[in-house]
Amino acid sequence: MAELMAKSPAHGLTPVAVGGVTLSEAPMRPVWAVMPWRGKGAALSRALEQAHGLGFPEPGAMITSGQLGIAWSGLDQAFLMGVEPDAALAEHAALTDQSDAWTQLVLEGAAVRDVLARWVPVDLSPAACPPGSARRSLVGHMSALILHPGGDRFEVLVFRSMAGTAVHELTRAMRAVAAREAL
Repeated sequence: MAELMAKSPAHGLTPVAVGGVTLSEAPMRPVWAVMPWRGKGAALSRALEQAHGLGFPEPGAMITSGQLGIAWSGLDQAFLMGVEPDAALAEHAALTDQSDAWTQLVLEGAAVRDVLARWVPVDLSPAACPPGSARRSLVGHMSALILHPGGDRFEVLVFRSMAGTAVHELTRAMRAVAAREAL
């Protein structure tokens, strides 16, 4: 009988360090889309707070507490990460398991914004994207959710099927930024 093994989307990416920026894969964890029923936004936020200690985030924001997080991911949608949602939340929202659909890459380092600027068409400057920000955008041609938990760290969520392409493109951008800095 065949034995199946779970593999991470980026196949256990060994961290890539180029020019002071490191690209790695975050550990796999539950990711759930939470979408409030019409007129239930405030009740959902209260229920999330009661069940998980995190309310529903404002557009463009993320809230974290330890290993748990919830990030705005589009109109009337947030991603609850790190935990399966409490069953009581279904009274206030549609809940869908997205865990197998996404990969979460982590970029860290002083030049991280320069690297992302090569592929992301939104302003990720400190003024436009302070700590606690969530931006739905593109990384090259790939749909992405870009999280900024703080400091020189960004987390990039792309569809699982695009993990290899995202690693390739971000590594290429890291090399380009490092080469430019070396001039």
